[in-house]
Amino acid sequence: MQSHDRPMFALALRLVATIIFSVMLLLVKLTGERGISLPETLFWRQFIPAISIFGWLLARGQISRLKTKRPWVHARRAAIGGSGMFLTLGVVRLLPLAESTILAFTTPMFAVILSVIILKEKVGVWRWSAVIAGLVGVVIIAGPDSGNLPLEGLAVGIGAAFMVSLVNVQLRDLGKTEEPVTVVFYFSAISAPFLSLFLLSSGAQHDLTGWLMLGGIGITGLFAQLALTASLRYGAISSVIVVDYIQLAWATAWGWLIFNQLPPATTWLGAPIIIGASLLIIWRERVLGKARAADISS
Repeated sequence: MQSHDRPMFALALRLVATIIFSVMLLLVKLTGERGISLPETLFWRQFIPAISIFGWLLARGQISRLKTKRPWVHARRAAIGGSGMFLTLGVVRLLPLAESTILAFTTPMFAVILSVIILKEKVGVWRWSAVIAGLVGVVIIAGPDSGNLPLEGLAVGIGAAFMVSLVNVQLRDLGKTEEPVTVVFYFSAISAPFLSLFLLSSGAQHDLTGWLMLGGIGITGLFAQLALTASLRYGAISSVIVVDYIQLAWATAWGWLIFNQLPPATTWLGAPIIIGASLLIIWRERVLGKARAADISS
């Protein structure tokens, strides 16, 4: 099988994805403040990428690029990814942008827990210590002085991180055989019809600004997903995921510039602990991966 590994290109793609994704989350929060329902927002987030990719490939006479031998894998990815996206976009409406972004950084901790439950992997003191430290960081952020973090928002944020940990594994697997454009198309095309059912009860009339925001969510979602998926095609999860932490800077900047919100002291205390714990897990995964590769080659 041809190797797709291009680590520096993967890092660049991941950086672009974080910037575009931060803009999408900003628009999601703004549509929430305008009273646009989350199911409707999710529909346009999925419908626009699906129709855009299909139209682009049709115009170029390249519809054959959508052929796949793994339809059920795409369906499973759409189910898990759709649930994760619902939580990821939902937490943005419940919490400030910076705090919702920080909770997403608990994804590597769930990857460790899943490796124990699903893969029956033996996890040593390094990674268990990181998981415990990360949970301590979450407790600090959600402390009694953080009245801006309701329990519901905290639960949704942690649930989103859990689902993203599942999605990352699936994207890496699909990237071995499928183009990024194919993966993104099926994710959007499979979930959009289901989401359209909610428009019967939640769809509403919007002004021009509202429609532009919904369109912007779909377009930024398309390009962020393409860049994200491509980064996992050309680089390992443990390598590219480090770039995701830059997203905290974008989220904090948007929160300050648009909503006049800056994270409280407890967030600044808990965030480095969570980030440090995640980086420790990533470092340990790389060390173990190299050790396993050395054992196989010897």
